[in-house]
Amino acid sequence: MQKKRRILVAAMALTPLAACQSVLPTHKEQKSMYGLITKIKANPGQRGALAVILLQATQTMPGCLSYVIADDSADSDALWITEVWDSATSHKASLSLPDVQAALQVGRPMIAGFGERFETHPVGGFGTRFSATH
Repeated sequence: MQKKRRILVAAMALTPLAACQSVLPTHKEQKSMYGLITKIKANPGQRGALAVILLQATQTMPGCLSYVIADDSADSDALWITEVWDSATSHKASLSLPDVQAALQVGRPMIAGFGERFETHPVGGFGTRFSATH
């Protein structure tokens, strides 16, 4: 009787893990996402205006899972852009969207230069299609 009870308890404990496996990404799915983290240096005093332009232009971009614009706490003229896309192809296609093209045209004179740029392969997280609550 004790052995049957332990087996039942073990099976009940593993049930949630088995259920989660259907929502966890496979290695192939993880590699399909594309991430980009970029530092943009605005001309002195232009960081806020540049951030507004970027925020307005990035409201509807097909394939974009996350697009975060953040002020650099150590540099009053720098922004960090953190992007997660369903694929590198979607990211590349976004650069030709009319809203993005217009933002680039308006924002380009406000940009002093670019800093670090990192390409990544996101494996999941809150806000992506493979979030913990998916």
